[in-house]
Amino acid sequence: MRQDKPGVLLVNLGTPDAPTTPAVKRYLKQFLSDKRVVDTPRWLWWPILNGVILPIRSPRVAKLYASVWMEDGSPLMVYSKRQREALAARLPMPVELGMSYGNPSLKSALDSLMAQGVTRLIVLPLYPQFSCSTVAAVWDGITEVFAGYRSLPSVQFIRDYATHPAYIAALKASVERSFAKHGKPDLLVMSFHGIPQRFADQGDDYPLRCRETSEALIAALGLAEHEAMLTFQSRFGREPWLTPYTDETMQSLPAKGVKHVQVMSPGFSADCLETLEEISEQNCEFFMHAGGTKFEYIPALNDDELHIDMMVELVNSQR
Repeated sequence: MRQDKPGVLLVNLGTPDAPTTPAVKRYLKQFLSDKRVVDTPRWLWWPILNGVILPIRSPRVAKLYASVWMEDGSPLMVYSKRQREALAARLPMPVELGMSYGNPSLKSALDSLMAQGVTRLIVLPLYPQFSCSTVAAVWDGITEVFAGYRSLPSVQFIRDYATHPAYIAALKASVERSFAKHGKPDLLVMSFHGIPQRFADQGDDYPLRCRETSEALIAALGLAEHEAMLTFQSRFGREPWLTPYTDETMQSLPAKGVKHVQVMSPGFSADCLETLEEISEQNCEFFMHAGGTKFEYIPALNDDELHIDMMVELVNSQR
């Protein structure tokens, strides 16, 4: 009889191997070559990507990575490894970490799980809110790896966890810690990574899932409607993305009498360039320059105990 042996694959976006121009260029090329991320026709996109974007963006992005790089690597990698280690310590099954882009690759993680005799794969993409550009890319990556296997495990794929009670509880605790430390702000801003508006128009329910997370968190915190708002960050290119934009919001709030903000990015399971540099530094500067007086960034859940508790619950729900 075939023995049932479950195993867990944690997946996040990925990161360059080093804060250098060549490493960033390799990473960006893989990332921006994924049709889930950029669906421009290849004949048009390749010359732009290789001739313009990579040569110009890679050195600039490398400097940004260098500004947040930790002793053991990029923040995303450091926290993702801690998450894997903490989850593995809590579960009686193998747990591996794979990245959609860069290292450790999805193939290396899946090869390791299969070598350990896993027959039932539980896939946990660390994106709380589904998007075709993130979670669906994980699905694509796994099926591409499986194309080279003679034997396949059964697969249990966790689509997202935008309103899971343990996720909302972990977010609530992180906000309450920040309020206790810095005082309650005039406004709590929940900044999610953006996607092109066109993706949503074509059926991606990501903005709905972001709103549902925000509404659940606001209710859990007992905040009034005017005490919190949702925004979208990290837009790229010229076409319209989900609004309101975080950067424009930060620049407009002080004129409306909002002088103290706290900003969190609930869609990021681990701190990374988009939170530590874009939010904590760039958007702080936008807000303060526009007349704000206090700005605090509320860290991602990272390897917080309540975050790991949530992961355990999600995995156990699939057992």
